[in-house]
Amino acid sequence: MPELPEVEAARRAIEEHCVGKVIKKAVIADDSKVIDGISPSDFEASLLGKTILSAHRKGKHMWLRLDSPPFPTFHFGMAGAIYIKGVAVTNYKRSVVNEDDEWPSKYSKFFVELDDGVDLSFTDKRRFAKVCLLKDPASVPPISKLGPDALLEPMALDDFIESLGKKKLAIKTLLLDQSYISGIGNWVADEVLYQARIHPNQSAATLSKESCAALHKSIQKVIEKALEVGADSSRFPNNWIFHSREKKPGKAFVDGKEIHFITTGGRTSAFVPELQKLTGAEPKNQNSKRKINEGKKMNDEGVGELVSKTKKTADTTDTKTKSKPKGPSKKPSTKRKSKINEDDGSDEEAENDDASDDEDNSHDIGKTKAGKRTNVGRMHNASVSEKPSKQTVPSSRSGRQRKKTK
Repeated sequence: MPELPEVEAARRAIEEHCVGKVIKKAVIADDSKVIDGISPSDFEASLLGKTILSAHRKGKHMWLRLDSPPFPTFHFGMAGAIYIKGVAVTNYKRSVVNEDDEWPSKYSKFFVELDDGVDLSFTDKRRFAKVCLLKDPASVPPISKLGPDALLEPMALDDFIESLGKKKLAIKTLLLDQSYISGIGNWVADEVLYQARIHPNQSAATLSKESCAALHKSIQKVIEKALEVGADSSRFPNNWIFHSREKKPGKAFVDGKEIHFITTGGRTSAFVPELQKLTGAEPKNQNSKRKINEGKKMNDEGVGELVSKTKKTADTTDTKTKSKPKGPSKKPSTKRKSKINEDDGSDEEAENDDASDDEDNSHDIGKTKAGKRTNVGRMHNASVSEKPSKQTVPSSRSGRQRKKTK
């Protein structure tokens, strides 16, 4: 998902190419899961004729300040992205639109045409983003609940060391808490901990001053280096764990050292045991589960498949096996299990994955129930007559229906 570097790169692209220009045309998608709390026509009307004065960001949230409120506000979710058409060069690689690309994209949720011919679009293929209008985005939840921005408001080293000493939870879990530091997501957390040589499950309170200082430095270094290359991951340093964190266990290496995968607080962590050693006991209630490094398919963010079980579950299963009465066993049911819609499953997993590392996750913005699928919204344009569209029946959570047997 887009984290601080990706969102900041998008903000900088808008500052470079869109500030000072007037919105000539606006097209907002008719998708209530993404467009929150306002109709497409009202959203469009509030934008027309307005001038973009600046672009702002805190954590993983971004908003555009116009010459009068309300202001369009964006949470990028799992796959939100900014695209700009009509500019020759931009450091933000993702924003480039080729001449043969569909424009605006069918996944566009927010599209504006500026008075100099430049077009700006916010797209979201997976529909976990939130776009809304707010009079003062920074003063209301979820942005008002965010902790200091990892790039713009870094803690002083002494304050950082003192705050970590009071936190008796895994350092990876703490870094993902947006109310503690905003903008750090799963890949950034893995990278800064690897660079600082800290185990993701190490209790924050047990870190030495030297480790705290190393982590403080690596947070700034990783974010700044990512921004130097416009958040283009293909240009990240070769010695970053980032490049191998989505490979299969047993095939993931960095600088010749094997990468292992565990879960911390529900999120997959990539780390190098040879360099990131755990000292002392793991924090309680972390429910850390190790993943085998035998080439099994991974599932959390495409990184790993959870294969270990908690001791409690294993003991319960073992007890049931021992107490099972002897006798002829029943044949397993031959009924074919209904296939769950693959898109629904992956999206729901991704949404849960997103929410766990982004404590704000725009829950205070939207009222749409998480995980509920709706039809992909069509683009709405008040100035153009709409053709009647076929209704799509939402896919069943249980897959195709079984035929009734007589």
